[in-house]
Amino acid sequence: MSDSETGTIGQGVTVQRTGEHGAFGGELLTVNFGPHHPSTHGVLRLIVDLDGEQVKRLTPVIGYLHTGIEKQAEALRWQQAVVVTDRHDYLSPPINNLAYALAVEKLLGVDVPPRADALRVIMCELTRIASHLVWLGTSGIELGASTMLMYCFRERDTILDMNEEISGFRMHTSYIRPGGVMADATPRFMDMLDKFCDKMPGNVDEYEALLTMNPIFRSRTIGIGRLPAEDAKVLGATGPMLRGSGVKWDLRKNMPYSGYENYDFEVPTSDLCDCYGRYLVRIKEMRESVRILRQALDRLPDGPINVDDRKVLPPPREELETSMEAVIHHFKLFTEGYSVPAGDAYAAVESGRGENGCYVVSDGTHKPRRVKFRAASFVNLQPLERMAMNHMVADMVAIIGTADTVLGDCDR
Repeated sequence: MSDSETGTIGQGVTVQRTGEHGAFGGELLTVNFGPHHPSTHGVLRLIVDLDGEQVKRLTPVIGYLHTGIEKQAEALRWQQAVVVTDRHDYLSPPINNLAYALAVEKLLGVDVPPRADALRVIMCELTRIASHLVWLGTSGIELGASTMLMYCFRERDTILDMNEEISGFRMHTSYIRPGGVMADATPRFMDMLDKFCDKMPGNVDEYEALLTMNPIFRSRTIGIGRLPAEDAKVLGATGPMLRGSGVKWDLRKNMPYSGYENYDFEVPTSDLCDCYGRYLVRIKEMRESVRILRQALDRLPDGPINVDDRKVLPPPREELETSMEAVIHHFKLFTEGYSVPAGDAYAAVESGRGENGCYVVSDGTHKPRRVKFRAASFVNLQPLERMAMNHMVADMVAIIGTADTVLGDCDR
C-alpha cells in the first residue's frame, strides 16, 4: 500500500500510511477507529497513529450525532425546553432535567419544597445506577464477559419500570421541571423502590463475583489506560474518571444541591488510576446510590411537590373541574408560558459521567435567550490520548469504555 493508498482492516476501521517512521523503523499507520465501530459507544471517530500495534497519537473527532439540542431549547418556552434536556445524555434524563431546572430556579428566585427535593434525589440516584449498569454491561461484553449484559439489563429494566410508574415514560421522563416535579410518587412506586433497595446490593455482589477477580477482565484493565491525578485535573476530567485517579471530588458532597447535604454516603475513589480503578469506583458508586435511595425512601417528607405561587407548573388535573382560576392558569401556561426575570445563571449537578452543568440566559420573555450545557462526556474525551498512549490498539476498547462517553452529550 503506497503513501496515498487507504484500505480497510475490519469493521469500522480504515487505515492510511503517514510516511512517518516509528521507533522500530517502520512507518506509522494512521487508523480511523470508527465512527461506526461497535466499540466507540455511538458514533465517535478516533484518528489513531500506530507504530506497529502501539498507539502514538490519538485525536477524537465528534459531530456525527449533532442534534442542535441547545438551539432547540432556545426556540421553546421555558417549560417546553425540559423535553429536549432529556435527550443529550440519553442515559441520564432526570439528571439533565435537574441541571436545567436548578438554573431556571436561580433566575426565578425560588426553592422547591422538601418533598420535591427528595423525589428529585430518588430519580437521580436511580438514573445513576441505570447509567452505570449500561456501562458495566456493554464494557463486560466488549472484554469477553458477555453474561454481564444480561445481568445488568435485568436490573436496568426494573428501574425503567419505576420510571414508567412515576412519570408514564420509561426513559425520557421529563420528570424534573423548574419549580418541582411533574407528579407525586404512587404507593406502587414506593413499594417497587423498597424492593429494589433490598435486592440491589445482592445484585452488585453478583456483578463483582463475575468480574472483580476474573483473571481475563483483570488482565484487560489493570495497568491499562492510566490517568494520573494531576493529568486528570489538568484535562478537566470529572466524575468516575477523576475519582478513579484518586481525586475525591463529587458535586453532591463538595457543592451540595437538592438536599444532598442531608444524606449519609461516601465518595468512592481509587488510587489505581487505570481502567480497573474506574471499574471499582463505579461498582462502589452503585452501592452508595442504594444507600441514598434507602435514606430518601425512609424519610420522604410530606407536602407539596412544586412551587404553587409562581404558576410554573400546571395545576392538578382534578382542580380543572372545580376551579376557574386553575383553568385560566392551565390555559395561559400552555399558550403563553411564563416569563423569567432577565439575567443569567449556571447550575451544575453530578451525573453518572461527571459534572453536568447548564447555563441559561433570560431576556425577561417566555423563552430562554441562551441555553448551554457543560457536558461531562465532551470534556472526558480529552484524556483519551493520554490514556491510550503507548498501549496496544486492542486496549483502546477498554480505554474508550471506561471513559463512558455518550455521544449525544458531546454533539449537542
